[in-house]
Amino acid sequence: MIAFLRGDLIGDDGDAIIVDVGGVGYQVLPSAATKAALPGSGQVRMHIHAHFVTDEPLRLYGFSTTAEKGLFQTLISVQGVGPRVALAILAGIEAEELVRAIATGDVGRLKQVKGVGGKLAERLALELREKILAAGAGLGAGAGKGKAPAAAAAAAAAPVGPLGEVYGALVLLGYKPVEIDPLLEKMDEKKPVADNVRGALAALRRG
Repeated sequence: MIAFLRGDLIGDDGDAIIVDVGGVGYQVLPSAATKAALPGSGQVRMHIHAHFVTDEPLRLYGFSTTAEKGLFQTLISVQGVGPRVALAILAGIEAEELVRAIATGDVGRLKQVKGVGGKLAERLALELREKILAAGAGLGAGAGKGKAPAAAAAAAAAPVGPLGEVYGALVLLGYKPVEIDPLLEKMDEKKPVADNVRGALAALRRG
């Protein structure tokens, strides 16, 4: 299975690009963020999700970071979200904001993304919240900007139980332990994780 490509960019038809790897041209459908960062020509490097459906050709989807690829793969795990829809979602909302909206169950924000109706927004929030809250998921804020390893290291020191899930979610959303720890001391661990995350985000925004 193809997981990574490095080669020369030799074509761009608007939706797909062609990457020449050792004389073989691979057609790749890049995410909007990945495509915006591509050079006009020369060598490119891309993490690849190879998608195969019976009676359809193999399609390659390209991402500049493993975190964005992981978020894409998480999206397509939801019923009704195919690769094209997942790319459209990633193009319509910043990865950090998408993670925050799913983690906090913000269906209203998800509905604002082009192509995401009410039922799909609810499905995304319901089916993906636990995956997004998982501290080791690697889907947090700053994907591709060097923050994911730091987030994973911080998450390793998280408390156990429901408050650990809150801690992990906030770390993945880009907040530092020094900002999170005082909030955890005031939380009721019997409350739903999503409610505690929402309350923490509100407190952090107030400063």
